[in-house]
Amino acid sequence: MAITQMRGQWLDMWISFCLALLLVTYLGGISAQIRYSIQEELRIGTVVGHVAKDLGLDLGRLTDRNLRVVSGTKQDLFKVNPRDGVLLLNQIIDREQLCAKTAPCIANLKAIVENPLEMHQITVEILDVNDNSPTFPEENYTLEVLESAIVGSRFQMEGAHDLDVGLNSLQTYKLNNDQYFRLETEEFGEDGKVPFLILQRPLDREHAAQLWLHLTANDGGKPSKSGTINITVNVSDINDNPPVCDKQKYTVTIKENAPAGTFLLTVNASDSDEGMNGEVEYSLRSKHRGASSEPFDLNRKTGKLTVKGGLDYEEKQVYEIKVLAADKGAVSLSTQCNVVVRVEDVNDNQPEIEITSLSSQIPEDAPPGTVVALMGVTDLDSGVNGQVVCSVPGHLPFDLKPSPDGQSYSLVTKDYLDKETMHMYSITITAKDLGSPALSSTKVIHVDVLDINDNSPFFIGSPYTFYVPENNKVGMSIFSVIATDADGGENAEVTFSLNRNSAGPTVTAFLNINQANGTISALKSFDFETLKTFQFQVVATDSGTPSLSSNVTVHVFILDQNDNAPVILYPVSSNGSAEGVEEIPRNVNAGHLVTKVRAYDADIGYNGWLLFSLQEVTAHSVFGLDRYTGQIRTLRSFTETDEAEHKLLILVKDNGNVSLSATATVVVKLVEPREAFAAADVKSATKDDEDNNVTFYLMITLGSVSTLFLISIIVLIAMQCSKSTDYTSKYLQETNYDGTLCHSIQYRSGDKRYMLVGPRMSIGSTIVPGSHANTLVLPDRRGTSTELTGHMVSVWPRWYADGTS
Repeated sequence: MAITQMRGQWLDMWISFCLALLLVTYLGGISAQIRYSIQEELRIGTVVGHVAKDLGLDLGRLTDRNLRVVSGTKQDLFKVNPRDGVLLLNQIIDREQLCAKTAPCIANLKAIVENPLEMHQITVEILDVNDNSPTFPEENYTLEVLESAIVGSRFQMEGAHDLDVGLNSLQTYKLNNDQYFRLETEEFGEDGKVPFLILQRPLDREHAAQLWLHLTANDGGKPSKSGTINITVNVSDINDNPPVCDKQKYTVTIKENAPAGTFLLTVNASDSDEGMNGEVEYSLRSKHRGASSEPFDLNRKTGKLTVKGGLDYEEKQVYEIKVLAADKGAVSLSTQCNVVVRVEDVNDNQPEIEITSLSSQIPEDAPPGTVVALMGVTDLDSGVNGQVVCSVPGHLPFDLKPSPDGQSYSLVTKDYLDKETMHMYSITITAKDLGSPALSSTKVIHVDVLDINDNSPFFIGSPYTFYVPENNKVGMSIFSVIATDADGGENAEVTFSLNRNSAGPTVTAFLNINQANGTISALKSFDFETLKTFQFQVVATDSGTPSLSSNVTVHVFILDQNDNAPVILYPVSSNGSAEGVEEIPRNVNAGHLVTKVRAYDADIGYNGWLLFSLQEVTAHSVFGLDRYTGQIRTLRSFTETDEAEHKLLILVKDNGNVSLSATATVVVKLVEPREAFAAADVKSATKDDEDNNVTFYLMITLGSVSTLFLISIIVLIAMQCSKSTDYTSKYLQETNYDGTLCHSIQYRSGDKRYMLVGPRMSIGSTIVPGSHANTLVLPDRRGTSTELTGHMVSVWPRWYADGTS
């Protein structure tokens, strides 16, 4: 395609040239002719000549006259500058390509200008430069000469060719100094000078089987250039010489991982004979008779030695091979060539780790540096490929200590172990060689950590607080403590016992603990009225050697139950029955205090809160009873029709879930005023004594209850203060009952709420008449006021019949 395009361009240029020539001939023909000469191989842009100046053109009008040059060749070798009329070289010119052997080498150009139209002839001679050397058709030439050739025999050689002309072309031949041949040349017209080799002395193949000649052709350029041909002269002879190896010993190095077919070397054996006598064949021979079984292949004709496969440096590093070289003469002659193949190591073997000693169980108190395992490390490779470095993960409490020769390692602990943190270690040992690329292998060692009794039992709650209702069944469990041990095995087996010395024998004597599970049972039934709170210590001991132990304090609060019925303090007759006789004047007014029924309940809280009611009365409209104070008053004045004696049956009951009660009988006698005064004097003396006794008992009871109440409050506050900030207590004053019933203090501790309830003075009691309707009316709010969750402890002072606490 490029050639076709060039031909089209040349054809267009040629047609343009012809048209311009015809036009110029028609208008006036060629007006001038100039000649220039330049050397070949000049660079592009070289100035050839000043066309406008040499033609005498006006330089000021060159642009208007459109000066240009036209060539009749396919290539635009020249161009003219239209501004100054300088002829420039447009392409590098190769004279040999342009004119071959033609001399002189001429390029014809036409210079054309317009206004008026003129055409001028320009001749450019291309001068030859000695840029080509004489060249022979072949670099090497073999000449076969019989040993019997006579002296003077002529052997024509093909001459050299030089593309240059004149003195730069081929001029002479020269043969290197040789005792057997000399050189002569002859002229052969267009072929130029032809060289001949002339034999000038007899050949002897036994002395010179081959002759090597160098024929040099020189040209006449300055400086002179030359070309050389190597001539090999083979002298024919009989088979009287065995093959001869060109090396006494062949040596080659090959990597052990070389694939099958890898070329090693070529064994070359020469035979000074010729023909079949000089043709050599190669074969492998082992040290023993027969063919070789080495991992190599040998080409019988070329002697090329290649790898057959199975090289392994670790098995064999050096192979000594015998190659038999034999000619093909009728009586074959042979020789042995020695080949040494050295196998080079390649990093193709992974390091191997061998555990020679292992302690698979290490106590957790083993000191740092304790040897866990001994191991040997081997790598079948050599050099850096066989140098191995071992390592273990850095986050493990183990380290590797190498031996001085680096062939073995000891695995040691670098810190104390802790079975409670990690009971077993899987240690990955990595062995990595220093080859490139490096190879590695791993070995995993499992080490169990033996438990040491280094952890004391730990109680889940410290201290413990339990609430036990009184009247519990003897021997039944009342609560449990729990302790754990972070150790394992026997070191974690915990037994429980009571610290008999912590609370004294009086407390621990009626307690028993299950050694296995920490369940505590009572050996007697608790009585709130006798014992309200106590504390003791529980000891948890593990089974290790030596054993470790810890203790915890247990606080026990006894919860009151309604197990005491009210006791009538007044009236009490001489025989001990709750019965009394009261005499009042008949003329008393309404609201007169007849008497006061006094009662006592050993329980506290609701269980000790007493209410009074009339059960039987002869005249319902005459007497009234205050249900809180037990006071009996007249509801109206007596009349003449009223009976002289009235019998009152009074029921006293507490407010327990299952209420307990007692009854008292009061006989009221109506007497005339005089009799009443006399009786009153006698009775007042007696009553003063009774009141003094009762008052003494009440004072003792009130002091005891108040002391216990204060102690309970102090214990509760101390317990709350000893707890962490997560269990802060909130105390809320709250009136659970309106009027005369009671007041209470509620508080929280953690997720539990507690309430302390105490009595309040009876205020505003209302006396209403009637057998069952003559009691004080008060809503029962026990169901609506109990908002407690969890355990509730109530510390109450005891209640008395006179309405004071």
